[in-house]
Formats: sequence, structure tokens, C-alpha cells
Amino acid sequence: MRRIVGMARKRTYGQYCGLAHALEIVGERWALLLVRDLMLGPKRFTDLRVGLPRIPTNVLSARLKELEQAGVVRRRTLPRPAASVVYELTEYGAELEEILLRLGRWGVRTLGEPGPDDILTVDGEILALRATFRPERARGIRTSFELRIGAVVVHAIVDDGTLKPGEGPLAGADLVLEMAEIDALRPLLTGEAGPGDAIENGTVRPHGDLAEFERFLDIFSVPTAPAVVPA
Repeated sequence: MRRIVGMARKRTYGQYCGLAHALEIVGERWALLLVRDLMLGPKRFTDLRVGLPRIPTNVLSARLKELEQAGVVRRRTLPRPAASVVYELTEYGAELEEILLRLGRWGVRTLGEPGPDDILTVDGEILALRATFRPERARGIRTSFELRIGAVVVHAIVDDGTLKPGEGPLAGADLVLEMAEIDALRPLLTGEAGPGDAIENGTVRPHGDLAEFERFLDIFSVPTAPAVVPA
């Protein structure tokens, strides 16, 4: 059985259990969000600060060090002329990808409305696209989408069951969805609202073939939230 050797851990659960050990590695505040952002590729320290604007610098440094010691993250110096230091997931860290996508799908079902200080990030939205993508619904389909959610702009290229998401606008996208509020997309993905409702109440402004709007919601979706039964 593999155990991480030489990792300085401040807290342990005192249990000889794989789940407990995993939580000791990535259960600290901000750790999994760092893994989330590094899933999209190597990043500099300043890039991580931009993606997580509320993380204190000392906490970011501490989490990166802990993840390095655990073998989840490594540092690498880019070749010249860049020659900057980047952080990236190791092969061991990359194994968290499907776990995080599943956890994201699980969480969005009961996400609710955003708080007054909640923000949406580019990395978070790209991971949301990956988490809600249903490849079986995209077989034989070639299409592309651009999402403008407040200041966040991302795109998704669908090609016969595969997804290529990215940051920024996409020239010639088959459908552009423009949303002013960061929570406008969630009820559509969960099936709580339909495209007609979103257009009528003005939460979503589609640009392009409206049939592509229906296709988008067929390809990107999550199960509806379970009913909450009062105690």
C-alpha cells in the first residue's frame, strides 16, 4: 500500500484509512481548488492568485508546499526565454481529475443562489463544462458554443463525443449564450428551467440558432437536485 513519506502534516484523523489519508492530503481549505485550477495546465504563482483572488499569499504558499510534499504538485522551470517557475499536477495528482468532476456534478445540484460576495472564475466555469458534459449525447455531433457570463467568457467545441473547452471568445461559434448573472446557467443545467423561460425572463440572451440552445442543454446537464424532506 502506498503512503506518502516525509510529508509534514499538522493534523491527522488518527485512522488507518485511505479516505482519511486522502483528506489529510487535500482536505485543507483551498487545496482542492488549487488542484482544480491546475487540472487545466501548469500555472505560475501569480496565475493561481488571479484564479483564487481571496486566498492569502501565505496560505497559497503553504498549500502548494503541502501538495508538493504529498506528491500531488511539482514545480518546474520553463525553458528560456520564459524561464519562469510554474506549478503542475504530478501523475498522482492528475488522478484526482475524475473525482473532482464527479464532486462538482454532485455539488451543483444543491448549489442554490450565489452570495453577495461570490464570484465566478474562468477556471471554475471551464471545469463546470467538463463536469456537466455528457459524451453519449454528443456522439456524431459537431458544434461549438461561447458562454459570456458577466465578465467571464469561455467556449466549448464539441466534436463527435469529445469536448474541447477553453478561455475566451470563439470566432464562428454556432451559439453564443450571454448572461448577466453568474447563476443564470445553473437552473438550465439542472433542468429547473427551460430555454424558453430563460429567454422570456431575460436571464439568457442567445445569439444564433435557437435549436442549438436545446442541443447545448442536452449535451451539458446534471441530474435534478433531490427533494429535501423535512425532519
